[in-house]
Amino acid sequence: MRVVVQRAKDAAVTVEGETVGKIDHGLVLLVGITHDDDEQDVAFVADKVANLRIFEDEAGKMNLSLLDVGGAVLSVSQFTLYGDCRKGRRPNFMNAARPEQAEPLYEAFNEKLREKGIEVQTGVFGAMMQVSLVNDGPVTLIVES
Repeated sequence: MRVVVQRAKDAAVTVEGETVGKIDHGLVLLVGITHDDDEQDVAFVADKVANLRIFEDEAGKMNLSLLDVGGAVLSVSQFTLYGDCRKGRRPNFMNAARPEQAEPLYEAFNEKLREKGIEVQTGVFGAMMQVSLVNDGPVTLIVES
């Protein structure tokens, strides 16, 4: 499992001109699932994301987590995170899990975050989406299981 984590001041995801998910302060998560991912990967990454100390405290140090600051999550499925660009000019997506495997794990990931008390907004799995955000910092990290 691979998740690009972006600290955001605000973010939204739009499908066919309609806003389907929006947050004011928190994290934008681009979520990729590969073939050997399972519930353990989901639990590990959800816990890591919720507890990453990447928000600034009163001294300006990154010491606070999403849980500490009461931030929300905008979670967007992103199979292209497993695109292999080493050969040729067209990415190979063979490492991305098929939708029938990836979608239940993506939904389970979002539910794990909700169980921690985090507000989770999402895009639409498999849809063409437009994601907009104000990256705060900017702070962008990659979390992998």
